[in-house]
Amino acid sequence: MKKLLLPLLCSLALTCRAEGLPDLGDVSQEMISPQQERQIGEQSMFQIRADKSYLDDAEIADYLNQLGDLLVANSGEPSQPFEFFAINDNAVNAFAMPGGFIGVNTGLMLLAQNESELASVLGHEIAHVTQHHLARMVAGQKYDSLAAMAAIAVAIIAARNNPQAATAAIYGAQGGAMQRQLNFTRTHELEADRIGLSTLERSGFDTRAMPAFFERMQRATRLLEGNTPSYLRTHPVTAERIADVGNRVQQLPFHLVPDSLNFQLVRAKLIATLKTPAEAIAFFTSAMGEQKFGNPIANRYGLAIALLRNKQEKLAAQEFITLQNQASTNAMITTLAGKIKRLDPQEKNIAGFYRSATRNFPQHRALVYDYAEVLLQDRRFEDALKLLNEQVLTHGNDAHLYELQAKTFAALGRTQEEHHALAYNSILHGNLRSAIEQLELAKQSGNDYYELSTIESELKQFKEIAAAQRKKN
Repeated sequence: MKKLLLPLLCSLALTCRAEGLPDLGDVSQEMISPQQERQIGEQSMFQIRADKSYLDDAEIADYLNQLGDLLVANSGEPSQPFEFFAINDNAVNAFAMPGGFIGVNTGLMLLAQNESELASVLGHEIAHVTQHHLARMVAGQKYDSLAAMAAIAVAIIAARNNPQAATAAIYGAQGGAMQRQLNFTRTHELEADRIGLSTLERSGFDTRAMPAFFERMQRATRLLEGNTPSYLRTHPVTAERIADVGNRVQQLPFHLVPDSLNFQLVRAKLIATLKTPAEAIAFFTSAMGEQKFGNPIANRYGLAIALLRNKQEKLAAQEFITLQNQASTNAMITTLAGKIKRLDPQEKNIAGFYRSATRNFPQHRALVYDYAEVLLQDRRFEDALKLLNEQVLTHGNDAHLYELQAKTFAALGRTQEEHHALAYNSILHGNLRSAIEQLELAKQSGNDYYELSTIESELKQFKEIAAAQRKKN
């Protein structure tokens, strides 16, 4: 088992260890370094991934990261590492964590009427990171910077939908003085708007989307009669901001930008999976009815998913035949094709389908998951392990890959490596206690010197972190 999680584990140790924080001196005269920001963000992600609202869907995460990476490449800091992820929450919100971790609520993804609007939000959040606004918030405070950043991180997570919980989190972590630091300042917001708009333009999106999205959120605020959407609590939209962005847009050339098919498919998948199956079927049936609305390919894709969820496999297969005739080659549609084929007892070469599909789309993790499951069902354990090992090298923080690895090791009778993989799966879900238990089991289950050396090192580190957390609590 390779030590793929070592950077994250070092970050977890650094930010959790009660007495192990670096001596930063008088931080009132210093900024927090990018490395320290990244460490805080990585540690915060352990908490986020453990939260039930974290949307563990590889296709949606991959889409957000493809869109985000395009914007980052055209930002002021293209070498800054970023990770984009989805939160399963109807509230209209997005948030930037220290070090380049950006969360987007499903409610915001569904409110965005086109891809440029979604890109405008990501561009704004990217600017908060590249301009180090979170670090600037705590510069000048008279306490340890990493601890202060951790407090802000927890507060922003809590602020998604519950201001009272956010206040409690802040008071519990650093005291009432941090309450004033939660929301971005007017200067921060105007700067993020300006830089985000520039990033949006350089990335080839419709710049009019940014003021359009601001105005829609303002209208939603009035309709909600004081129940302000989460995004507006942490990113207050004012008439000044709308006017400022609107004036800047007027000076830029106009060009119409079509949505990518993946944007439409992701939205359809969210509707198909977040609504009840019956509601989703009714929605997509209506969308394809006499008064057609939305993207026809995405609507049929969503209908097929909803029918599968409703155990109507034959109808789903029929809809999918029409979909294939309408759509060009696409990773998400190919993934759905595989799921439908696996339900058909007449299909004889499922593994061959996935072998071809993963060659066409080698980085589409949802396809890889399904291919690994098929190989395990066919008892082709060595092939499954080879596939998963290759993917882990690229996606070392993917908990599901470790879960599949553990299943494969178990089938091969490699107990030590099974427990080691389960330990990685546990830590990526924020479950330190389970990770320690799995490492203890791994230590007792084999005698491979190199594997044992890695296990003992990680076990020592995890126990130190656990002891520090007990001491702090």
